[in-house]
Amino acid sequence: MSALATPQTTTTAATTTWNIDPAHSVAEFKVKHMMISNVKGRFAVLNGVLNLDQDDVTNSSVEASLDATSVNTHEAQRDSHLKSADFFDVERFPTLSFKSTRVKSAGDGELAVTGDLTIHGVTRSVTFNVEGPSAQHKDPWGNTRIGLSATAKIHRKDFGLTWNAALETGGILVGDEVTITLEAQFLKA
Repeated sequence: MSALATPQTTTTAATTTWNIDPAHSVAEFKVKHMMISNVKGRFAVLNGVLNLDQDDVTNSSVEASLDATSVNTHEAQRDSHLKSADFFDVERFPTLSFKSTRVKSAGDGELAVTGDLTIHGVTRSVTFNVEGPSAQHKDPWGNTRIGLSATAKIHRKDFGLTWNAALETGGILVGDEVTITLEAQFLKA
């Protein structure tokens, strides 16, 4: 796993730094299989830093990374295939990453967070629809926490993930559109 984001060098009194709590966060994806149902997977290892401007959330930024070797679809043979050069090619590209470039308000408690998403060594601009961040809460151990949910849809071929197989009955084995979902809980640094 590569080193992650460092806090912004210029911060105001209203800007706070939050680290993702991997024990209480999930990064998942789903993609159509055989054109009939979705297959879901998740990454077990994720890290991230949120620099939150509490006066103006649109001045906030976020960086996150996922360990591609930790992909898990609950099917060992499929997981091995996803780690191979046909898909994530974890030997060459062990990390998936996101770095925000713009945060916009998208309504009551919702944001549109645009940034550079890198998968398989290819970087594209992607916008996540974000609910949150939530209000701050203290846990029983004195830590301050916030949470958010984020979703985006990408086309896997845009990231060089082009492997597929034709079905005997017509159609393809793996759909092109992938939904990415993140349920994240952050700890105040």
